Amino acid sequence: MERRVLYELIDILEDLVNTPSPSGFTEGAIRYAEQHLQRAGILTTRTHKGALLATLRGKDETKQRLLTAHVDTLGAMVKEIKKKGRLKIALVGGFSHHAIEGEYCLIHKADGTTISGTIVMHQSSVHVYKDARTAERNEENIEVRLDARTSSRAETQSLGIEVGDFISFAPRFERTNSGFIKSRHLDDKASVAIVLQLLKEVAMTGVSLPYTTHVLISNNEEIGYGGNASIPPKVVEYVAVDMGAIGDGQTTDEYSVSICAKDSSGPYHYGLRKHLVHLCQQQGIDYKVDIYPYYGSDASAAMKAGHDLVHALIGPGIEGSHSMERTHEQSLCETYRLLDAYIQSEMVHEKKDS
Repeated sequence: MERRVLYELIDILEDLVNTPSPSGFTEGAIRYAEQHLQRAGILTTRTHKGALLATLRGKDETKQRLLTAHVDTLGAMVKEIKKKGRLKIALVGGFSHHAIEGEYCLIHKADGTTISGTIVMHQSSVHVYKDARTAERNEENIEVRLDARTSSRAETQSLGIEVGDFISFAPRFERTNSGFIKSRHLDDKASVAIVLQLLKEVAMTGVSLPYTTHVLISNNEEIGYGGNASIPPKVVEYVAVDMGAIGDGQTTDEYSVSICAKDSSGPYHYGLRKHLVHLCQQQGIDYKVDIYPYYGSDASAAMKAGHDLVHALIGPGIEGSHSMERTHEQSLCETYRLLDAYIQSEMVHEKKDS
């Protein structure tokens, strides 16, 4: 993988993580992806749900592929304006309250403007609250401290803040000299950046794909149904490009592409998984096969929706998923290389052992 390609990919990633897009509030990130693809000469369409679909024509139009990656992220909404003007929040996506304590945030008002704040414990000061260290991090105790002079519900409402306003978390993107990338929302904007860069390179170099390949940039994955619809009828292979989860008992690391054998929805298609592993072995791509016990993807959502296709899940290894996340540029490279090899490979055929 050329360094130029990697640097451009990471630039896209930085742009994306700095574009707020909690599930339900993804227009800015979708528009960014749309403009990137259109500049590369790739035609796109919007789905009724607001996702983005791009198509690269291949030699075979009768059997087609689909890749998906999602731009929606974790976030929150204003649940209540408290008596003293602070905000009670409702979580958007599956994460724990302790993962956002102390984070800077933006409240996105209906008029399109924002007000900044910090997510804090109500019992934040050890000098005032006896239980500051032990109080549970939950919906009752976590709140948003606004960067505005307000001490009452009425004063906060006068700022234009209302129940239902979206709240996005500061990503704090950083690329280290050692090649690590630290940021919120690497799930799944790392994979979106990989896919966008790959499509640009295919369009720029004029690579002839064996099969027409669609790319769905989905926008509701974190709430369970981002990629379960808008799948073109001739698609028979569906690969979700998401993330590999790292932790105790996992094989996934920050330096390889993770290939999922099973998640909470059950096993992924055995034949397609073996095909992806074979491509890694053939191309010298560093990979890990793993099982994610508390995970679901756009591909598994498509299967639950009843689509008749084979499905797989791959992605870069992400440390600290749904918290302060980190990966390494090597993992981005290996995921890119596998996707590049896959879209140029022959279609997987049904076998007795698949």
